[in-house]
Amino acid sequence: MTERRNLTPDLAVVRLQPEIPYAFTPGQYCTIGLDGVERPYSIVSSPHEAFLELFLELVPHGRAHAEALDAAGGRRGLSPSSAEGRLHPRGEFPVHLMVATVTGIAPFVSMLRHVIHRGERRFRFVVLQGASYQDEFAYREELEAASARHPELLAYIPTVSRPGEERNRGWAGATGRVNTVVEEHVERLGLPAESTAAYACGHPGMIEDVARRLTPRDFLVKEEKYWKE
Repeated sequence: MTERRNLTPDLAVVRLQPEIPYAFTPGQYCTIGLDGVERPYSIVSSPHEAFLELFLELVPHGRAHAEALDAAGGRRGLSPSSAEGRLHPRGEFPVHLMVATVTGIAPFVSMLRHVIHRGERRFRFVVLQGASYQDEFAYREELEAASARHPELLAYIPTVSRPGEERNRGWAGATGRVNTVVEEHVERLGLPAESTAAYACGHPGMIEDVARRLTPRDFLVKEEKYWKE
């Protein structure tokens, strides 16, 4: 572990330095094993980056999460497995709608870093990220900066579900659970189902609801069901 950034008592971004090159495709995840307990984590970094970046969440009573965060602090060793998963951009669609909650943003950041690094401009990405509190948006600054530099490539819309709470004091952005506002943004941005692929990553309930809302509208919805409650 070469770097740790604590966002909240429950969230941390860590960077690992693999002893050998770690091969993966943007959108994939790895499994961290500690004392016989394994937990999958989406990879934030892009293949061109020398480090392996993960966004970790500590779920209450979740031993694997607690062990992973303990390891991130340097008291244990983290051992990532081979990358897995098929949450990759569908190249036949010019528009990609990405819906995430908190740590579910990880694979989408990986994809976007990869696309920007390669200088690709044939796609358009719309990223909707939901969280209870504004301090849970670990990559907000990065994504807002990328959107400002490449407005034709990326639109990033963070939304908080508890706007009236003290932790969200000063929040002037979108509000509401991301799954309940996804249709509103689809209509506002004029995203056509025939040319838009949708992806959902994060809380299982959010994933199911996004699919329930978008599938009847004829959207292709991709998801990665590696995290269960």
